[in-house]
Amino acid sequence: MVATLSDDEVGKKVIDAEGKELGIVAKVESSRASVDPNPSVAEHLLAKIGVEGEDDEDYLVTESMVDRVDDDTVVLQGDI
Repeated sequence: MVATLSDDEVGKKVIDAEGKELGIVAKVESSRASVDPNPSVAEHLLAKIGVEGEDDEDYLVTESMVDRVDDDTVVLQGDI
């Protein structure tokens, strides 16, 4: 089952299958999440209150790459 991505994921940590933190979800659009690998304190706080944003260092995560979405994390599949 493929996990779905929505605006509810903005501000959540993105981790790989081994638990390594890869960044936070900065924005979700068209079933793709922009992940900020080095969020500043301000970016982290803005994301927590639902203010979306993206910058040049962000990378994209598609729903097919996601294993599951928990309360505070987006967990990527191990075979990416």
